[in-house]
Amino acid sequence: MAGCLVLLLFLALLSFSGNADVSIDCGAFDSYADENSIVWIGDDDLFKNSQSEVVQPSNPASHVMSTLRVFTTLKKNCYSITADKGSLVLVRASFFYGNYDKRSSPPSFGLLFDGNHWATVKTSLDQLVYYEVMYVVKSDTTSICLAQTQPNQFPFISALEVRNLDSKMYGDVDPNYALFLRSRVAFGANTTVRFPDDGYDRIWVPARVGSELVSVASGAILIDVANAPDNPPPEVLQNAITTSNTSGSITLTPGFPDQDVSVYMNLYFSEVTELDTTQKRSFIAYIDNMKSSEPIIPPYGAAKEMSANFTASANTSISLVSTTDSTLPPLINAMEVFYVSDRLTDGTNSKDVEGLGELQNTFRVLQEYWSGDPCLPSPYTWERISCSNDAIPRRKLICVPDVFGSFRDLSSLDLSGPLPDFSSMDALVTIDLHNNSITGPIQDFLGAFPNLKDLNLADNSFSGPIPQSISSNKKLKFVASGNPDLCVSGKSCQPTSTDGTIITSTPSGGRKKSNKLPVILGTTIPIFVFFWAIVGFLVHHKRRTAAIAAITADKTGGANRPSVANTMMGQVGEAVINEIRVNIQDQTTSENGDQSVPQQ
Repeated sequence: MAGCLVLLLFLALLSFSGNADVSIDCGAFDSYADENSIVWIGDDDLFKNSQSEVVQPSNPASHVMSTLRVFTTLKKNCYSITADKGSLVLVRASFFYGNYDKRSSPPSFGLLFDGNHWATVKTSLDQLVYYEVMYVVKSDTTSICLAQTQPNQFPFISALEVRNLDSKMYGDVDPNYALFLRSRVAFGANTTVRFPDDGYDRIWVPARVGSELVSVASGAILIDVANAPDNPPPEVLQNAITTSNTSGSITLTPGFPDQDVSVYMNLYFSEVTELDTTQKRSFIAYIDNMKSSEPIIPPYGAAKEMSANFTASANTSISLVSTTDSTLPPLINAMEVFYVSDRLTDGTNSKDVEGLGELQNTFRVLQEYWSGDPCLPSPYTWERISCSNDAIPRRKLICVPDVFGSFRDLSSLDLSGPLPDFSSMDALVTIDLHNNSITGPIQDFLGAFPNLKDLNLADNSFSGPIPQSISSNKKLKFVASGNPDLCVSGKSCQPTSTDGTIITSTPSGGRKKSNKLPVILGTTIPIFVFFWAIVGFLVHHKRRTAAIAAITADKTGGANRPSVANTMMGQVGEAVINEIRVNIQDQTTSENGDQSVPQQ
């Protein structure tokens, strides 16, 4: 049945309870703690439409990266993580191909979150790649999804991490936008810094230092970061890079793409030595040779943070240049660079989320097909449903509550049990639930959807009367054949039929009547056979009688009187014809008097 569904975001195929901080070793069977004291859990029992794989032994990897989960069936597969609505989270997805399939062909695929496009993942034959995003959660769950974008290139994932951040962090960014990590570096450091040194488990990698720069270590035993709004770990401020002379400048090269992108940048500074009264370190940040800050004077034993929003491209330059009164060259300890997303979608309508939740809770098999946001992004709507699109640019990806469509096809999924109440989905246009094993009465709310045009409940095990809301709905095409225990009328509650009669109401044309022809023929044909058998007998008898009468008349010269056989045949024929007429009238009267659908 053609159609399109109005629905919207529900949850996903799986869900982790508790607060966000979750570390999933994808493809693993058990739980364990790693060398950084991070507790990892496996996901082996969370998906049915996936496989757990092991990377080739020749590809060295950490224990976390030794397994992965690959998805080969559905176009979108999602992890759903419980979170606090309005909370700021960091999500990191890691991918290590490791030639697990022995094809030496690392795939590319889509990465999504909460109905938004995140990244196009490009994996490497033997290198770990990871993607990180920060955003404000708009529901009580957050979904991270993998989507197949190329034929025969199956999405996989090695690890998924979700971390709660302080709600005040990265506060200069509108919460309706996400931050995609471009780089996070600790200048002058020798090793990667992450949890437990960074309580939020951000990963700070050592930066490469050019020949014109030098690394310096801080003399401060403790570094106070209280005045840095985004809480950098003190460990990334223990080292810095600087130039060898005061006239030199530091040029930062995050590596922006050719096209313009919106950028959010944090720079962190901490003086590495106690200065005497004759010394001064002061410098200014320039973006594309335009002054972007007041003079920056790094504090000793403390942190200073500078943030900036700007548009960048491959030719964008970022530099730190000493002021004229500075006796020391500029320095920098750490840096974070993010791309700013387009405006985030609000996801699918909460009414539809509620209704879909009822369906998934009742029919668990739907969890094998439905995960993440039902409609978004638009190329990756849920299986067996359709959603309408907004024609306004950019917002065409947002499902519009008033124009959603339908359950396009939930047939033949072996749904069993009573139908739950999903009346909150008040924009449904089509519902197709035929050929399942749904039991119980047909709920009254099914006829009350204001936009519903097609309702197919055929070939189930519904019982009881058809609700008035359906039978009196002149705009609704209703099909309920193959439900032998369904009743036409609430008064007599007689079965609709024993022969699979279709009950429909259509918006055009006259009332669609039940087909009574088999019943009429079943009654009249035997009568006709019986009638003509009698007629044949009487004709034969008449001829024989006439012959005898003729002989007798010749002999006796008797009078010419009406035949008794003629009279009998006429009476029998009249009775049979009357019986046929009565049967046809009874069938027509019954059909007009006992209706399962309204007059159009």
